[in-house]
Amino acid sequence: MTNSTARKVTANIALTLDGRYNGPGGPGDMGAIVGYAITEVARDHLTRVWEGATTALLGRRNAEGFLGFWPTVAEDEKADPRDRGYAKWLVDTEKVVLSTTLTEAPWERTRVVNAPAADVVAELKATGEGDILVNSSASVIKALLAADLIDRLHLLICPEIAGGGQRLFDDGLPGSKWKLTHQETGELGEIALTYDRAR
Repeated sequence: MTNSTARKVTANIALTLDGRYNGPGGPGDMGAIVGYAITEVARDHLTRVWEGATTALLGRRNAEGFLGFWPTVAEDEKADPRDRGYAKWLVDTEKVVLSTTLTEAPWERTRVVNAPAADVVAELKATGEGDILVNSSASVIKALLAADLIDRLHLLICPEIAGGGQRLFDDGLPGSKWKLTHQETGELGEIALTYDRAR
């Protein structure tokens, strides 16, 4: 018998008012988002995002960026305690990286899987405990939204219109209903939202 319902799949991403997770300059164009990611509301939001999670599910690009940056934050005694908390969690937790190009994991406690996100999530839900967190890996979040496998969606809405760039919610997604379970507005107008999938 599989334990296929105990684990929640949660996803977290920051979006502009026009629904984009990067600007017209491509994946590295985070100008409309980065200034809001270090606010009090955003840092508290990130803490809520990872606290119940025991597995990080990442795309290759995010894994390389995160694991090149966050381990140094985990060691930095001057860093914000909330940033250090997330950094230590990311270093210590089980990480599953979806990639068609990596053949071995260059990080500790990490395995690389070349398989569709939906299949990997089905396997993870059948084994282990705790939430499975997809943090900012848009390609993975998109695939799981398309398969209707996300149970909780954490969004940080940044009060800027990027005017170009990649959108999270593409046309053709299956229709779904969500219940707002948390919201908080920051001084810059950023809004942290948590939605649970109504099933």
